[in-house]
Amino acid sequence: MPQVVRYGLVGTGMMGVEHLNNLAVTPGAVVTAIADPVETSLGWARRALGDRADGVAVFADGAALVRSGQVDAVIVASPNYTHRSVLEPLLDAGLPILCEKPLATTLEDARWVAEHAARSPAPFWTAMEYRYMPPAVEFIDEIHSGRIGALRMLSIREHRFPFLKKVGDWNRFSQNTGGTMVEKCCHFFDLMRFIIRSEPVRVYCSGSMDVNHVDENYQGRRPDIIDNSYTTVEFANGVRAMLDLCMFAEGAENQEEITAVGDKARLDVLIPEGAIVYSPRVGFRNPKQVERRVVDVDATALAAGTHHGSTFYQHQKFIAAVRGEGPVEVSAHDGLMAVAIGTAAEISARERRVVEMTELGFLTH
Repeated sequence: MPQVVRYGLVGTGMMGVEHLNNLAVTPGAVVTAIADPVETSLGWARRALGDRADGVAVFADGAALVRSGQVDAVIVASPNYTHRSVLEPLLDAGLPILCEKPLATTLEDARWVAEHAARSPAPFWTAMEYRYMPPAVEFIDEIHSGRIGALRMLSIREHRFPFLKKVGDWNRFSQNTGGTMVEKCCHFFDLMRFIIRSEPVRVYCSGSMDVNHVDENYQGRRPDIIDNSYTTVEFANGVRAMLDLCMFAEGAENQEEITAVGDKARLDVLIPEGAIVYSPRVGFRNPKQVERRVVDVDATALAAGTHHGSTFYQHQKFIAAVRGEGPVEVSAHDGLMAVAIGTAAEISARERRVVEMTELGFLTH
């Protein structure tokens, strides 16, 4: 693979533009082609590319982009429900692919992608930016190093803003997104598996749409996406994890708060504050021995996106994998499992019951 990697981008909406901004500061990355059927979105991409736009080919879809022979790797940032149809010609071409989360909106499609990606000779990377936020990276490293002892409990809180407007309002309906627990929360279910290093056994989710979108109407259709929930996931190794999601809490000081508790200590990470807080066990009424530090993030990485620098760091890893200089760190199978937990959570919230992962065809050992 040449030192310079020619990138194609399919889907030039908000997340696609974030990828363009990060490729602009990724050494060796050159955008040579973009594809989107919506002229408004293509305009956003041209503005992001600036002076570089003149040399970039424009296509209506990913299949035409691939046939052009102008790219060495492709980023898929099209709407969730298009992922399988977009990926089919890309996988047939054997190109390296970075596909935005969620991998797909249904388990059937996610399984199809994972199976075909496993047979592809080229790297396939599911974009899970939250793994690459620098404070989260150090938090996870400390857990895996054993600093808190044996991990027993993991909790993730995201209190944030509502879903933003998208082209055609596609993200207002679960049939397009897979549901909030798939669309938004697959990030966190991926983090759970990555941190706990085990597979999910059962899922319970209590959630509903209570505040956001309740007065919205789209040609007689009312949105049906969860805006707040609690989800508990039990893993095969006995660790429990919990997700606390609220999408009408943008006034919170920190958008993400993650806590891991082991048999020797508790560890917290707060984002965007960037603080990591270590709290060892001290015994009843003994003085606390809390240690707190802040993890800095490179200013260039922060400026290139809205995910606390993580998209930049993810791209450095992906381009290394494309060049054969590093492994794929987030596989299509990882993407499938995140969709699977999210699907179980959607079923659980809708049917108000515990969902066993075996119901969805997954072994639990």
